Amino acid sequence: MNHAGKVIEGLMRAELDRYTAANPASRRLAERAAEAFPGGVPLHWMRDWATSFPLFMAEAQGAELVDADGHRYVDFCLGDTGSMFGHSPEPVVRAVAGQVARGVTAMLPTEDGVAAAEALARRFGLPFWQVTTTATDANRFVLRWARAITGRSKILVFNGCYHGTVDDTFVRLEDGRSVHRPGLLGQATDLTATTKVVEFNDLAGLEAALAPGDVACVITEPALTNIGMVLPEPGFHEALRDLTRRHRTLLVIDETHTISTGPGGWTRAYGLEPDFFTLGKPIAGGIPCGVYGFTAEIEARMRRVKAGVPHGHSGMGTTLSANALAMRALRAMLEEVMTEAAYTGMVDRARRLAAGIEAIVARHGLAWHVTQIGARVEFHFTPTPYRTGGEAAAAMRPDLEQLVNLFLINRGILIAPFHNMMLTSPATTEDQIARFHDAFDACAAALAGHA
Repeated sequence: MNHAGKVIEGLMRAELDRYTAANPASRRLAERAAEAFPGGVPLHWMRDWATSFPLFMAEAQGAELVDADGHRYVDFCLGDTGSMFGHSPEPVVRAVAGQVARGVTAMLPTEDGVAAAEALARRFGLPFWQVTTTATDANRFVLRWARAITGRSKILVFNGCYHGTVDDTFVRLEDGRSVHRPGLLGQATDLTATTKVVEFNDLAGLEAALAPGDVACVITEPALTNIGMVLPEPGFHEALRDLTRRHRTLLVIDETHTISTGPGGWTRAYGLEPDFFTLGKPIAGGIPCGVYGFTAEIEARMRRVKAGVPHGHSGMGTTLSANALAMRALRAMLEEVMTEAAYTGMVDRARRLAAGIEAIVARHGLAWHVTQIGARVEFHFTPTPYRTGGEAAAAMRPDLEQLVNLFLINRGILIAPFHNMMLTSPATTEDQIARFHDAFDACAAALAGHA
């Protein structure tokens, strides 16, 4: 082990001891939970934090979270985007409380849903919408529609993409070959038979993959966001749209993370022209909800396909999708929370958060860089930005990432437990940003040997 590795290992041991000593109530709950939940959590990814046992939440409001031991945290994770506009925004609290008393789900549409669809159309520029329970469902259903209306079986994704837990997207490039992502459980079919994968920003590779004319759709985030942040090169999206049209391939834009860009996401900010648009996580203020929008041309093709098949199950559904509670929360978010003014403040605070990180990194001589997409900020352990998902994957430092994550937790700061993601919300304050900078500076100093 080299010197840097020994420094990280030593700091990690000290931080784990500090965490254990400071969180007896969370530890007791974890031990109790382990009797019923594998790993002590209701869903396994809640163990992805750097902590030795789960940190249990007691309550959260705005940009602050309180744990079972009564410690208060400045929350820059914000539910990994699910609470991007702060925990329990007041308009959503009012809307949800009122709707619970009037009925949660009835398998029938509501007036709130009509108003929400109208708001979605105005905001994102697509005339037709459907509502799901999650963004994963939205992506899954869009892929099914794309295959149905094109008559093609294959889809294309970019290496390092994130589209929730959609089976078709769990492929990556390895030595130039498409392979399954590591860690998949219970995979019974060969995903590479129906999913092509190329590197983001690789237009030559994209054109070669589309040329056979067998790809129903390309599904992509405007920028890769779950493998660090990989931004599109100038002209990439214009070329992507041109190539998909030329090869009669549909284009799906997944804004579930890049909704941080602005009120209309990256799509409206940069004039993208998707056939389908998907979004979930923060869209209903943390109430499970996803949406997908599409053009009038797509809607007409969907009707023609539907008319040509016998009555039966479409393969798209889930009983709780578009329930009355979710629709009420969705409407409140669109009309009262996700405003121009809210975004202006969020993005401005994110700039100050990023600028402070850059200054700290420079002061301690760390070869790291910072990226920002609107209200979303990440720091990366390389001196220059990534061009592809492959570059980002090769540069990952799980040991360093975990240390920084735990170091910040122990000083009252929460960031996402993977790829150093942070969000600023309408509730985030200047004092909270300053607290982050102080804790981050202490971590950088310890790593650089300046403590």
